[in-house]
Amino acid sequence: MRFLLSMVAMGAVATPGAHAANAPVANRSPLQPNAFNALPLGSVMPKGWLLEQLRLQAQGLSGHLDEFWGDLGPQSAWLGGSGEGWERGPYFLDGLVPLAYLTKDAALIAKVKKWMDWTLEHQQSDGAIGPVKNLDWWPNYVMLKALIQYQEASGDARVIPLMEKYFAYQARHLDERPLKEWAIFRWHDEVLSVLWLYNRNGDRALLDLARKLHTQGHDWEAQFADFKTKEKVARAASNLSTHGVNNAMAMKAAAVWWLLTGEKADRASLYQMFDALDRYHGQPSGIFSADEHYAGRDPSQGTELCAVVEAMFSLETDMAILGDAALGDRLEKIAYNALPATLSADLWAHQYDQQANQVMCSISNRRWATNGPESNIFGLEPNFGCCTANMHQGWPKLAASLWMATPDGGLAAVAYGPSEVTATVRGGKGVTIEEVTDYPFREAVSLVVKTQGTAPFRLVMRIPGWAGGARATVNGAPVNGVMAGEFLAIERGWNNGDRVELRFPMAVRTSTWFNNSIAVERGPLVYSLKIGESWHKIKQTGPAADWEVYPTTPWNYALVKGAFQVTEKAMARQPFTADASPVEIATKARRLPQWTLVDDSPGVLPVSPVATKRAEETVTLVPYGAAKLRITAFPWLE
Repeated sequence: MRFLLSMVAMGAVATPGAHAANAPVANRSPLQPNAFNALPLGSVMPKGWLLEQLRLQAQGLSGHLDEFWGDLGPQSAWLGGSGEGWERGPYFLDGLVPLAYLTKDAALIAKVKKWMDWTLEHQQSDGAIGPVKNLDWWPNYVMLKALIQYQEASGDARVIPLMEKYFAYQARHLDERPLKEWAIFRWHDEVLSVLWLYNRNGDRALLDLARKLHTQGHDWEAQFADFKTKEKVARAASNLSTHGVNNAMAMKAAAVWWLLTGEKADRASLYQMFDALDRYHGQPSGIFSADEHYAGRDPSQGTELCAVVEAMFSLETDMAILGDAALGDRLEKIAYNALPATLSADLWAHQYDQQANQVMCSISNRRWATNGPESNIFGLEPNFGCCTANMHQGWPKLAASLWMATPDGGLAAVAYGPSEVTATVRGGKGVTIEEVTDYPFREAVSLVVKTQGTAPFRLVMRIPGWAGGARATVNGAPVNGVMAGEFLAIERGWNNGDRVELRFPMAVRTSTWFNNSIAVERGPLVYSLKIGESWHKIKQTGPAADWEVYPTTPWNYALVKGAFQVTEKAMARQPFTADASPVEIATKARRLPQWTLVDDSPGVLPVSPVATKRAEETVTLVPYGAAKLRITAFPWLE
């Protein structure tokens, strides 16, 4: 990781700052040091449009799911009942905990405490946690993640002793009850929790447990050192190593393992994985295709919502460990495109699979690698209910990860969005930095420092790789050394009211995809054809509904390569809708009549360049996440 250091002049004045409870915890020896240290949950609070996304979640499916969905109802085995006792309760908590504490929603916090209290009060005498009927290690991985977030946000003193007793229990039984099925492919998610505890109590036996989990787990590094699955996976050839969500979770495996080994090959393996997934299964929205299993580069293939939110968490983890600015670009692309695209505007419905080229959401036998005909409708639990339970973590964990701590007592903006970070910096000084921005829809980011007296520390800011010509000022004075794809670091004594202004020029650019198609990008956002949407309710379950969505305007366009006209519009409470999008791009296109529907999806994308005699038209592009029907990978005309 390379930091570009700039020294600038000191400022003046003061206001209240941070709290010592928000101090990060660094890795203990012999672990490798993180590039950045994650801040405890609650240190970073969302604001602006991002806070509104969390509020919509709280008011929508995420905040009410347990009130009417049986798997999370009062009979859940994770509440002592006779119902579902595997992954759905822990999945729900993994997102509900940060959602509750980042919105400061008293009703949601009460729900969190109800679930947490049951687990904390019902640990078995031998150290086992969760429902007695559950003998699978995997669901406990997820509950441990939820417990950690809860401990950081609430300070509950019961969490660490429970984890110590549980890990001792697991270490005694792993040989006789080794990892199986999903637990084999997701070992790294538990290792994260093991290392979190080690960094707090220094018990070296935890490192032995981490190594045993790795030994019993799938060798992801070997899989991508000789990657063989370069095409869409046939159902008969699918296995858990080709499963999309397993791969999304494994996008942190090599980085997590590097913490224990320090081997350069482990770090390099992560990038081999990214390269293989991009090259053979990549989609314009930043995520790879996996409509349950690897599905190739065709933009009519799908990607599961669980894979989107797990890829985000993996990249947030990778950023902390490795500190590579490119990881922030990758995270923002998925978070600001693939995540909102698969959620209804009111966040009461979601898709199981989204498509980059998606012109109809209907019950139909599409060309999925594995999934069922209802996978791309919007609803309560299309296809499988795992995403219903797991989707909640996307926005809250992103908000919590926008800021991290530097090892020398500074703060780092690793991704951008309206927020406020409150933390302890070098010398025990409390500092708050408010990030005022409409990013990713606008170019400007303002960072306003709030502190008492002078706080000397290093402020580190990621400059996106696409932001050629980026600029920075401190209290109006230009800062030198601002380079795209790097971190800019400013070391100085910060005073109350000091302001850093960042400007990330968002030039329209194109990228090349399947069959030589092009996608249109601006800043971290990908743009898609605006298609008229007609929503038809097909089922009601309590307060939630299932919807099919049909196009009311043409979709089969080829772009005329040429000028793009950008129009910025007012910010809406929910910016991820086609009609209220804060940014539109006008461009020229022609209809391509030979490109038709096949099984309710666009037929095979014609190889570009293409030819058509249709008249030229002006079409409107909107952000991918706003377009629930869309063409994103476009054929183009000679």
